[in-house]
Amino acid sequence: MKILLLEDDFTYQESIQDSLEAMGYSVDAYDDGEKALDALFEKQYHLALLDIRVPSMDGYEILKEIRKAKLDVPIIFITSLTDINNLSLGYELGCNDYLRKPFSLKELQYRVCQTLKSYHLHSTLERIPLSHGFSYCTDEQTLWFENVEITLSNYERKLLFIFVKNRGHFVSMERIHEAVWEGKEIGENDIRMLIKKLRDKTDKDFIITAKGIGYKIEK
Repeated sequence: MKILLLEDDFTYQESIQDSLEAMGYSVDAYDDGEKALDALFEKQYHLALLDIRVPSMDGYEILKEIRKAKLDVPIIFITSLTDINNLSLGYELGCNDYLRKPFSLKELQYRVCQTLKSYHLHSTLERIPLSHGFSYCTDEQTLWFENVEITLSNYERKLLFIFVKNRGHFVSMERIHEAVWEGKEIGENDIRMLIKKLRDKTDKDFIITAKGIGYKIEK
């Protein structure tokens, strides 16, 4: 799972990132609010840890923008603030939890695990079963094998989305080109290579080929 961390105190940033990566999470760390907000809209994260008082845009403003855009990501605030009014504001804006400095790394790990578990629990009920033991979570556009998420690149995610949307029906090279690369000039070998990468992460028979027609996955 992928986590965004916004923390301008380098000591905290480094220790938090090291702790979460040791647990197996992928962590993108930022020390600037506007850069973190841009990343939240450009990439897909399962959780965001936001320090409240950071340069250019504070955590509250970031949360307002996230909720306004209906971005589906849980938020944990990191703060040294103890005023109950500030805590109330965060919950009113839609944060999921708080971490008050100073905190132990065990507390960090516990809160991260609990937030991810409670927030994403519904996803297990909204998975589309696919062939060869795989399933697809429609909310997060993620691929799963049993209860293990398969890490996908942005292009692989787009490719899988169009296959799932049209499962049981062949999708032509032209449609894949338009949906995945959005008109960017590429060759047929680029499409074949992307399909091979997705096959390598699933099963050699997960994607079915029909020469001259296109590709599909079964229902």
